[in-house]
Amino acid sequence: MKVSDFDYTLPEERIATYPPEERGSTRLIVLDRAAQSITHSAYAAQHEQLRPGDLLVLNNSKVIRARLIAHKPTGARIELMLLEKHEGVQNLALYRGRLRAGDRLLAHGAELVVEALPSDGIARLSCATASLAALFEAHGSVPIPPYLKRDAEELDRERYQTVFAELPGSVAAPTASLNLTDELLDKIRAKGVEIAHVTLHVGLGTFLPIRAESFEEHVMHREFYNIPASTARKIGAVKATGGRVVAVGTTVTRALEHAAPRLLDSDFTQEVSGEADIFIYPGYTFKIIDALLTNFHAPRSTVLMLTAAFAGTELLKRAYQQALDNNYKFLSYGDSMFIS
Repeated sequence: MKVSDFDYTLPEERIATYPPEERGSTRLIVLDRAAQSITHSAYAAQHEQLRPGDLLVLNNSKVIRARLIAHKPTGARIELMLLEKHEGVQNLALYRGRLRAGDRLLAHGAELVVEALPSDGIARLSCATASLAALFEAHGSVPIPPYLKRDAEELDRERYQTVFAELPGSVAAPTASLNLTDELLDKIRAKGVEIAHVTLHVGLGTFLPIRAESFEEHVMHREFYNIPASTARKIGAVKATGGRVVAVGTTVTRALEHAAPRLLDSDFTQEVSGEADIFIYPGYTFKIIDALLTNFHAPRSTVLMLTAAFAGTELLKRAYQQALDNNYKFLSYGDSMFIS
C-alpha cells in the first residue's frame, strides 16, 4: 500500500468554504464496520449512534488568533503564524518574508525579537512587553485553513471554535466537534453516555499532504496533549463494563492512541501528557478507541489515512464515493462521518 492509494479528486465546489448557517445542521454518513454498511443521517441525530454506557471523548483545546502581520523597521511586511503549544510554550511561528536571527519586528506597539531560525520558515520569537500568546490574541486573526482560499471573517471567530473550547493553544480547530451544540450534548448525556475531555493542541501539520510515496519516509508533526487522570479513569471504567470509547475527531484519536501504552500500564489511573507524533495508517491496531466521529479529509492527508486505518480502506473509499455522489461537503466546515 502506498501514499498514492489515498489520493482522490476533490472538486473545489465540494469544499465547505463557510460554516453552515446554523451550527449542527450538517449531514452525517454512518459506517458500520461489522456489517460493512453505509447509511445516511444528520449530525444533529448523532446521539442515535451512541449507546448507554459509551464514553464520548472531546478535545477541549481552544483555537488562538494565530495570524499576525508585523513589520521590520525598514517597513518590510512579515506575516507570522504562531505555532501550536508544546509543553506549555508557544514561541515558534511560521513566517513569510526575509528574516535573520537578531532581527527586530514591530507589531501593534510591541517589539518582537527573532531569537533563532531553528528550521526553514520557522522563527523562535520573544517579546519583552507581553507574552506572544497575548499579543496574537489581542491583534491577530483566526487561522482558518489555507484551502478555504479566503481571509478570516467575523463569523469565523465564533464558528471556527467548539462550544466547549477551554484551553488556548491550537492553531487549527478539532473540526469533527465544530458542529456539536449544547443541545446535542444534553441529548447525549440524557441517553446515558458520559463525556470526558482531553487536550491536544492542533498544529498546522494536520493540513499538510504527504509528499513522500512510502509511509516510512514521512516525518509526522508533533502535537502536545494531556489526558487528565479523571478522563483516564473514565476510559478504564467504560472498558471494564463493555462500553465504547468514542473519539470525536482524529486529534482525540492521536492523543489516546499515543498514550495507550502508559494508560494501559497504569491501569487507567494516571494523568498522561506527551508530544503525539504517532502516524496511524492501515495496518495499525487500535488499542483505546472503539468508534470515531470525523470529517471528510483532504487527499493524501495523514488524517485520511488514520480514518482508513480505523474504517478499513475499501469501506472508506465506498463511503467517500457516496459522499461525493450525494453532494456532501468536505473538510473543516463540512459534513461528518460516524464509524462504529
